[in-house]
Amino acid sequence: MIERIVTPVLGVNCYVLACDKTKKAAIIDPGSGSAMIKDLLRRHNLEVERIILTHGHYDHIGAAEELRKTLHAEVAVHREDAGMLTDPQKNLSRMFSKDYVMSPAEILLEDGQKFFIGEVQMKVIHTPGHTPGGICLLTDGVLFSGDTLFDCSIGRADLPGGDFHKLLNSIHDKLMVLDDQILVYPGHESFTSIGRERARNPYISGDLA
Repeated sequence: MIERIVTPVLGVNCYVLACDKTKKAAIIDPGSGSAMIKDLLRRHNLEVERIILTHGHYDHIGAAEELRKTLHAEVAVHREDAGMLTDPQKNLSRMFSKDYVMSPAEILLEDGQKFFIGEVQMKVIHTPGHTPGGICLLTDGVLFSGDTLFDCSIGRADLPGGDFHKLLNSIHDKLMVLDDQILVYPGHESFTSIGRERARNPYISGDLA
């Protein structure tokens, strides 16, 4: 089961992925809207095992601390973005006059790492470029792309820690090797697929690279 919640801060797509059989769940990128997220969990009777952050920007992590405390779930982030969670300058919350900080993540993710949510296997794909520790998450037929890949676009690389060439390399070397049929659930805006992006994304075709 995959449910999307468009959160209030900058329209981030927060996803709840759950194993139908065990009712174990993961929350991906809870940027805000904790009440909406908890309501969805109650309605589906889900138990959250892990809160997974695709990167450390404030708009993707802003509700993580509250949810961690109330749901007793562990937070996971790639080790290269771990320092962003505790630094309002690095996570950009200071830009929103929030100065948001949270406790360090319990789990530091690595490229290629696999883990289970219930009986659903997920694989970490390290895709630096938007941030140094940006990741995508691959499961059966679905890629959660965070702010790496969007519908006919890519993530920003002009923010602190961003690198345009690294981002393009991540997309070409790590994502465009996946099957066309894989659905892409991005961190903002609408769904897409690997095949659609391979055919229509101007950054991938080289028109805007």
